[in-house]
Formats: sequence, structure tokens, C-alpha cells
Amino acid sequence: MLLAHVARRDPVVASNNRTTLAIFRDCLRKWSNETSDTVKTDSLFYRLFQQLPALAFDLIGLDVPNADAYRFGSEEVKQTAFRLDGILFPPSTNPALPILFIEVQFQSDKEFYSRFFSEIFLYLRHHKPKNPWQSVVIYPDRQTEHNHIGHYDVLLESSRVHRIYLEDIAEQRTDEIGINLLQLIAIEETKAAARAFSLVERVREKPADVQWKHRMLDLIETIMVYKLPQLDRGEIQKMLNINDVELKQTRFYQDVFAEGELKGELKGEARLIVRLLTRRFGPLNSDVAERIRGLSILKLEALGEALLDFPARMICTAG
Repeated sequence: MLLAHVARRDPVVASNNRTTLAIFRDCLRKWSNETSDTVKTDSLFYRLFQQLPALAFDLIGLDVPNADAYRFGSEEVKQTAFRLDGILFPPSTNPALPILFIEVQFQSDKEFYSRFFSEIFLYLRHHKPKNPWQSVVIYPDRQTEHNHIGHYDVLLESSRVHRIYLEDIAEQRTDEIGINLLQLIAIEETKAAARAFSLVERVREKPADVQWKHRMLDLIETIMVYKLPQLDRGEIQKMLNINDVELKQTRFYQDVFAEGELKGELKGEARLIVRLLTRRFGPLNSDVAERIRGLSILKLEALGEALLDFPARMICTAG
């Protein structure tokens, strides 16, 4: 997954505005040139587990009572650069239920397991939860998983760690909407439209309450917007056969499309970052300012967070 690796710099370098801005410009160039597919994929998975926490337990075959009562969140491990992006917290009233750590790993990374298990054990040390723990790592395929498991083979073979490969469920026939949504994320773009249309129709036919249907339509629409960013709202609406009333009841439409909110949010975020940099370093050259305006909302948000500590800390690479 795409993660911000925070690196402390020498105080002399950090105090030199020209050098610092040059480093920042180099980081920005890397960000703007690389694709954000991994960030988007992670975001989709975590949103899916937020809406359907029981899906995570279904994937690993763990029978947990009242799994929908779990709360999804993330956790910063204090005094480290570690961050657990996906955690399902059980209801506080039942300490016997497991905490579930979730990681979506769509890039090969030989350091992944050392980082992942360090994050888990540091979390357990700091928070000392009474609950047992389980973890699940989601890979697109076995080829992505790095074979450098070294010291972690015992953990990987234990019942606490579950590895899910989407290639195993890609063509699996199931009526479970949650699994179908995972398949939609992983499917090729050329097949996504037909699959999404079919899924919308199945959601409509389900004998479920209206709120559940709206949430599922919201997730389908969100996945398709991320998978097909070249399509505008009208094209997505037409493709999914969702009418205006139905579309406006989904949270994604309300949050992103309504009254051109996405465009305004992008402009506002970019304008704020340009102002922050100008206050610290003086007027920016047009190249840097233009690169900032061209970043996606996800990258702008990440850059904004980095600037909270910049230049004492700087985000520089993708892992």
C-alpha cells in the first residue's frame, strides 16, 4: 500500500529554506508523477470494511457474534512512524471478541511483515487490550506477496494471521454482496461496468431495508468512480441505471458530487497548501504551484498532513 514514510532531517538542512524547499520539490515531483491506484485501492477496502465489518470475518472464516457491531478505525502508534490503517474494534462490553488488524497490500514489499507485526505488537504494548487479536492481510495475488518472510514464518503459520488472495475469489460464485463488492474492486476495468450494473440490480431486488440498499449503492458507485475516473457523474449515473432520486440519496453523491463540491474541495485544499508554503518559503515558482494544483484530493490531503510537521519532518517516499 502507499504509505507516508516520515524521515527526520539534519537540523542544519531543515533550517535552510532553500535546501528544504528543493527537497520538498523533489518529493512533490515523485508524488505527482506516480499513480495513486494503490491509495485508491486501500481507501476502497477500508471504506468497505467500515460499512460491512462482518465481511472481514467472513473472509477469514471466523464466526463472530454480532460482527456488525464492530467499529472500524485507524491508530497512530505513539512515538513511532507507525500507523495501523485498518482495525476493527469489538464492542467494549465483550472482551472475549477479537480485535482484527487489517492490511491491504497491493505492492510487493520485503519489509512489509517486519513493519506490520511491529505495528501490531507496539499497539498491544501501548494499549494493553483485554481482547485477543487476529489479523488479515489482503493481497491481489500470491505473486505480490514477498517471499522474504524470515523471522515471521511461525506467526504466518499461526491461527492469528490470515492471508487472503483476491485471485482466489475473483470468479467465485456467491450471493454475498460483500464478496461481490471485493470482486468489483479487483476486476479488470473492461469488465467492471457490466459487473457493477448487475450488482446494482441485485441490490434493488434484495428484500432489505432502504437504508441498507442506499449504503450498497453508495459503495458500488464509489468503487466505479475510483475505477473509472474519466467518467463524469452523468455517465456513471447512466451506466449504473441509477436515477437522480436514488443517486442523491447515496452519501458519496452528497459528499462529492453535489453542487460541484469535489471541484471546490480540490481548489480549496490546493490553495491552502500554496499559502502555507508561501508563508514559510516566500513566493513559489509557477512549476511547484502548478504541480500542487494538479494533485488528486487524496494526495492533497496527505501533503496537507505532512505540512503540519514540515520541515522538521518530511514525507518523501512511497512504500
